[in-house]
This record gives sequence, C-alpha cells and structure tokens, in this order.
Amino acid sequence: MRIRRITAALAVAAFPLAFATAPATAATSSEHESPESTELGSSALPEHQLTGYWQNFVNDAEPLRVSDVPADYDLVALAFAQNDPARPGAVRFNVDSGLSNALGGYTDAQLKSDIAAKKAQGTDFVMSIGGAKGSVDLSTEQRVNNFVDSMTGIIEEYGLDGLDIDLESNFDAAGMTSAARQLRQHFGQDFILTMAPQTLYVQQDGSYMPLINNLSDIITVVHTQYYNSGSMFGCAGEVRSQGSVDFITAQACNLLDVLRADQVSLGLPASPSAAGSGYVDPSVVTDALDCLAARTNCGDFVPDQAHPSVSGVMTWSINWDVSNGRDFSRTVADHLDTLPSS
Repeated sequence: MRIRRITAALAVAAFPLAFATAPATAATSSEHESPESTELGSSALPEHQLTGYWQNFVNDAEPLRVSDVPADYDLVALAFAQNDPARPGAVRFNVDSGLSNALGGYTDAQLKSDIAAKKAQGTDFVMSIGGAKGSVDLSTEQRVNNFVDSMTGIIEEYGLDGLDIDLESNFDAAGMTSAARQLRQHFGQDFILTMAPQTLYVQQDGSYMPLINNLSDIITVVHTQYYNSGSMFGCAGEVRSQGSVDFITAQACNLLDVLRADQVSLGLPASPSAAGSGYVDPSVVTDALDCLAARTNCGDFVPDQAHPSVSGVMTWSINWDVSNGRDFSRTVADHLDTLPSS
C-alpha cells in the first residue's frame, strides 16, 4: 500500500478571484532550491500514485463500471464533462447512454454508489474536462462563473475530489486560472487539481505554461502525455524522439524547474491500442521513474539531481489497461511501492 501524504501545516495565502488574473512570472531554479520541502497542494493522494482515466463512452476498449476499476489505481479521472449548450462556459456530466447500454444498464445512481464505495477504499476521483474532442470557453467573466457553478455542482453531486484539466485545444489561461482558484477556495486545501497537457504545450512558451505558472502553488500534479507526440526538445535543448526513457525524463526535467517534484507525473498509454503513437513497455515507464527518483536506469540523459518525491504515473486509460490484461497497472503500481519515501 502506497503511503498517503501528510496534510500540510502551511496555509495557502488567499488570492483575488477577479477574472483578469495576471500571469505569474515563471519560477527560476533558485526559487525551487528545496522543491520537496513544501506541501501546499492537496494532501489526499499517496506520495507516489497511479492515475487512470475512466472512459464515460464506448470505443474498442473494455467498457467498465467504476466498481470494476482495479484497486491499483489511486486516482481516477472521469472522462469527460461536456459543454452545456444552454449555458456558455458551463459543463454537464452523466453516464453516457452508449456506455449504459453496453453495461446492461448503468445509471447515475449506480455510478455515484460505485464512486462512494471506491472512495471508502481510498481511491480519489476528479472530473476531467477536455480530451481530444472537448473544449471549454472561459473567455468572459460570465462564462467563468457558469463553469465554476456547474463544476461545483458536479463535484458535490458525484462526491468527487477535484478537477482535471485535459484541454487539448486553445483555452483562455486567465479564465481557467480564475475558475481553478475559485473552486480551490470553495472546496479547501484538499481540492485536487491535476492537468494532462500534451508534450507541445509544456515546451518553452507552450500554451499550458502560463496556466501552470499561475497555479503552481495549488496544483496537485501535472501528468504530461508522453505519447501522440512528435520529437520534442529536452531540458538541455536537445531533440528527443518519443518511445524512450530519454524522451520522458529529458522533458520531465523542464517541469521540475517550475514545479516541485511531487507535482510532476508521467503520462503513458496503457496499451499499444490506447494511443496513435508513443506506447512503451511498462518497464520503460519504471526505468523513467528510477531515473528521475534516484538517477538509476537512465538512458543517455541523467538528471543533475535525484527527485525522490517524483509524483507517479498517469495512464490512458483504465479501460485500455483492463483490455490488455492489466499489464500496465500491475507493473507500474508494484514499482511505485519501491520508490523512495520522503
């Protein structure tokens, strides 16, 4: 069983909730000389956690009830909340009709009951927005208010623990910053805030960087999608091709310059069918964890320092993992238990 984080004794300073949140200046390395000494984000998750997305739709992967989610998963992202056409900026969520039919009749009441049962066993849940086809327009104050009101209602109705931002198209960083802060203020310091940017979006001047800089004090974890990507720059300015330990670790170190190590996680596909490209054997994922946590099992790139509190791993998706015999979750979850404990 992975060790769950101890609640931080430090209080987070109140922030203005005005819509026009000014982008924060990117933190320098000197400001993060002891990145693992401060816990300001959520304390709910294990120190090293496995996150997976639960598909609220049907594709070629195994359709699952939440009760079928393997116990190896510490955090489950429900994918996805959808735009509410009746209220610009607002989102809505319920069990997809196609999924319900595939499962022989799965209702919202059953989903809520399954979530409550899993939470009683120690699993946390966030509502994810975005995905490959989803978008949220928060370009006005009213749209931000509609989003916050609707997301608050969803989180409370389904008994969730936070929000996952998986926007894969253009979004308004100021509006998203304001919305996330308002949700954090409403739900308190144990509110889980995660992000799943694509690799391009966390390169220098990438579209997620202003949002990450704005919210670095309350982010729980950023799990970059190290798949469906072309070649990308590593932190030393070198070009790395996807599908290797170096591709993962040399990009992860970019975020380690602006976030604590416990806020940085690795996102990989659960099976070859789960992504168009970028699948790696789970042993590559565990090597990347070792490289970042202890500077062992690295490829050509070796971090300047070890980051023993590196957060963990995210996978797309739980459904694809189950379809592939749970090779990913079994391998990665077992390895997370071997990582250093701070």
